[in-house]
Amino acid sequence: MKFSRIASTGGYLPEKILTNADLERMVDTTDAWIRERTGIEKRHVALDGQTTVDLAEQAARQALADGGFSPGDIDLIVFATTTPDRVFPSCACLLQQRLDIHGCAAFDIQAVCTGFVYALSVADKFIRTGAARRALVIGAETLSRIVDWSDRSTCVLFGDGAGAVVLEASDEAGILSSHLHADGQYESLLTVPAGVSDHPERLRAGDAFIEMKGNEVFKMAVNTLGRIVDETLDASGLDKSAIDWLVPHQANTRIIAATARKLDLPMERVVVTVDRHGNTSAASIPLALDVAVRDGRIRRGDMLLMEAFGGGFTWGSVLVRF
Repeated sequence: MKFSRIASTGGYLPEKILTNADLERMVDTTDAWIRERTGIEKRHVALDGQTTVDLAEQAARQALADGGFSPGDIDLIVFATTTPDRVFPSCACLLQQRLDIHGCAAFDIQAVCTGFVYALSVADKFIRTGAARRALVIGAETLSRIVDWSDRSTCVLFGDGAGAVVLEASDEAGILSSHLHADGQYESLLTVPAGVSDHPERLRAGDAFIEMKGNEVFKMAVNTLGRIVDETLDASGLDKSAIDWLVPHQANTRIIAATARKLDLPMERVVVTVDRHGNTSAASIPLALDVAVRDGRIRRGDMLLMEAFGGGFTWGSVLVRF
């Protein structure tokens, strides 16, 4: 039976940094309040004219180079994003062109903050069925384009960035299991209430921004991620002590800490980048993974639990032997 494993990682953050002190000059907030509620100290913001695919290209090239892969080695591109460059072509196709890859399947996945988990799960299925041997899986966002910078409840949370992995066929299981869920009845709690066919006048007027009912989202996230931990462990037959590292979606340190407690994991075994990156939605897990691989914390053979919760609501997990 074929399996898939993560062969290499890559990440990229825009050069522009927006600190909490910068936000204090923009809206009625304080550094202390932001840190206490979210754990965020700074976030990266795309430059004018810098697109989601621009960020993704840098992360993808790093993942290819670190694995010793050429563009011709890739036969699938799965791109998770909420902030695509265009209505069409997809970001996956635009990236495919940049990388000089031709002919293979390339498509986007939109599951907001759970996007990378969805994308990794889909790519794993392609490889397990023999439809692909080596996939480039990306999570990339320019959330700054849909943030209302006058809304102090949301503008402090989000940042831009991109992360990528190369997933390849293996005789030994790397992706052990994945678990994907969604429930659209909660769409009003976290949404951008405009689009191409729904209130397009707001989109044309530049009035399509993230809207969030923070307390409700927080409660749902904590409860849902607690359940996904149980589901993942039950499906694998593993005890929570088998998890070496939690690599969570980087939304909020309080949510991350609650999931760590569920696993009885000390925070020293949790990859936390939200303090430096903010919430980068679909990019947050691959960015956090890349950081921990590069600084030597995550090593070959480690057991990782990746989990995320996002607008939709969507949520999911992937259990990985790195």
